Amino acid sequence: MEPAGPARVERRLAAILAADVAGFSRLIECDEEGTLGRLRMLRAEVIDPQIAGHRGRIVKTTGDGLLAEFASVVDALRCAAEMQGVLAESNAQFPPDRRIEFRIGINVGDIVVEDGDIFGDGVNVAARLEGLAEPGGICVSARVQEDAAGRLDLAFEDIGEQQLKNIVRPVRTYRVGTTPRSASAPAKSGPPLPNKPSIAVLPFANMSGDPEQEYFADGMVEEIITALSRIRWLFVIARNSSFTYKGQSPDIRQVGRELGVRYVLEGSVRKAGGRVRITAELIDTQSGAHIWADRFDGSLEDVFDLQDKVAISVAGVIEPALQVAEIRRSSDRPTSDLTAYDLYLRALANFPWSGREHMAKAIDLLEQAIARDPGFAPALARAAVCHARRRLDGYTEAPQTTRRQAARLAEQALALAGDDPGVLADVALVLGDDGAAEISIAIMLIDRSLTLNPGAARAWFISGMLRVMAGEHDRAIKHSQTCLRLGPRGPVGVPLYVIGLAHFFSHRFGEAADQLALSVRTYPGWPLPLRALAACYAHMGRLDDARAVIEQLRSVGPVMASSEINRYRRAEDRELLSSGLRLAAREPT
Repeated sequence: MEPAGPARVERRLAAILAADVAGFSRLIECDEEGTLGRLRMLRAEVIDPQIAGHRGRIVKTTGDGLLAEFASVVDALRCAAEMQGVLAESNAQFPPDRRIEFRIGINVGDIVVEDGDIFGDGVNVAARLEGLAEPGGICVSARVQEDAAGRLDLAFEDIGEQQLKNIVRPVRTYRVGTTPRSASAPAKSGPPLPNKPSIAVLPFANMSGDPEQEYFADGMVEEIITALSRIRWLFVIARNSSFTYKGQSPDIRQVGRELGVRYVLEGSVRKAGGRVRITAELIDTQSGAHIWADRFDGSLEDVFDLQDKVAISVAGVIEPALQVAEIRRSSDRPTSDLTAYDLYLRALANFPWSGREHMAKAIDLLEQAIARDPGFAPALARAAVCHARRRLDGYTEAPQTTRRQAARLAEQALALAGDDPGVLADVALVLGDDGAAEISIAIMLIDRSLTLNPGAARAWFISGMLRVMAGEHDRAIKHSQTCLRLGPRGPVGVPLYVIGLAHFFSHRFGEAADQLALSVRTYPGWPLPLRALAACYAHMGRLDDARAVIEQLRSVGPVMASSEINRYRRAEDRELLSSGLRLAAREPT
C-alpha cells in the first residue's frame, strides 16, 4: 500500500474585503446594549444582504468586524461603496459620537482556503488597508484600483506607498470616494509638519440640544488648548485656526494637511440637568488611526472649575498617549535618519528602565542625543536621572563619580530650561535621590513643575516619591494616586511602588505588601520594589517569602544600597528599611 501524499492545499485568486467598526470600544462603553443591538440590525438589514447581493461570501466575523471574499474586484468594490452609502444614511439620525461607522480595506491576492477560512498575504494586506481607512471610508491596493478604474463611478485618490505593519514591501494605496474626482488633482496642503509632535483641538460638538450652550463647549476647547500649550515638547495650533472648522465634519487627514499637524483631538459636550459629559478622541492625521479615547463626567455646580479639571485631565492622559505614539513612530525609522529628538524618544521607549541593560542602553542613546544637540535640556535632565538611578539601584562601581555626573547634567538642564516643567521634575528627582539634605529644594522644584503643568502624570509620581523621602506618607499616596488617574496606561508599577513604600513606612505592612508585590510583578528586574517587599515581608514575619524575594533581588542588584537608605529624611524610616533587609537576608539557623 502506497503512503498517502501530502494534503492538497486549495488556492485561488480572490478580492478580499476587511471591515470593522471605528471606535467600537468607545461606543460599547457609552451604550453597550444599544450599540450591540444596532450592530445586529445593521448586519441583518444592510451588511449581510449587500455582500450576498454582490456574490460575496462572509468568511468570518468578529465582535466589531468581518472578512469577506469575492470572485470579482468590481463586485467587491461596488459592494463596499453601496454599503458605506446606506450606512451613512442610517447614521444621519444619530449624533457624531453615537454613529456606527465602518472602515473597509480591499485587496486582490492569492489566498489559501482551509476549513472554510482563508489565509495568506492577500488577506493580511486587506486587513492593514482597512486600518488606513477613515470612518465611513474605503482604502484599496493599487491592484484593485487598476482592475476597477473606469468600470465604476468612483474617485480614487493616490495616497502613496504605505508601509503596512508586518508587511515587508510597501503597498501603493488609494482612498476611494463615491463622488468622481480626478485622481491626479493635488490635495489641498498647508504648512509642513513641525520638527516636534503637533496637535490641533477641533471645536467640540454641542450635544445638549441647546444652541445657547455653545459657549460651554467652546470654553472647554479653549481650556484644553491652554492646558496642552503648557507641554513644552508639543506644538499646539492656536484657537483661531482650529475654530475655522466649527460646524463642519471635516476629513481628519485633510485637517492635518491644512494645519500642518500630526494629531487632532475632537470630541463632544453634552449637558443635562446638573451634569455634563465630555467625550474626546485623539487621531493620527496621517494614518487615520484612533490613538486614544475617553469620557469625562462631572457636576455643573462650578462650571469653570469643571472646565479646568477636564482640561487638565485630558492634557494629562494625552501627553503619555502622544509620547507612546511618537516613540512607536520613531522606532520605525532607520537609524541613519535619527535626530536628537528621535534618540531621546528611543531612550524613553523602555522607561522606567527596570534593569541594568535597559539603563545602559538609555544612557547611550541620551549621550548620543546630547552630542548632537548639547543644548537639549530634556535629554540632559533624563540623562541625569539615569545616572542617579544607576547609583541608587547599585549598578555602578564608582557611586561618587556617578553622583557627580548626575549633578552636573541636572545643573546644565536647569540652567538651559529652568521654566520647563518636565526638566524641573527630573531635576527634582535627581536632587531627591542625592540624599535627605536636598529634599526641601527638590520638593520646591516639583511643586513649581506641577504649577506649570498640573496634568503631568510623571510629575505627580515624582512628587509622591519625594513626599515619601520627606516622611509625608499620606500625601505621597494621594499624589501617586493622582498619577495613576492621569496615566492609567502608563508604567503603573512605578506609582504602585511609591504607594507601597508609603504604607510600609506607616507600618501598614499588609497594604504595603499588596502594592509592592504588584510593582515587582510589573518590573521584576527593578531592585527598589524588591528591596522594599523583602523588608516588608521580614517585618510581617513572612521570612520564607522575604528570603525568596532576596534571591530574586540578588540576580539584579545588591541587597543593600546605602544611597537608597540615606535618601530618607526620617531616621526611623531608614532603620525600618535597613533592619528589614538585614532580617530578610539572614541565613536561617
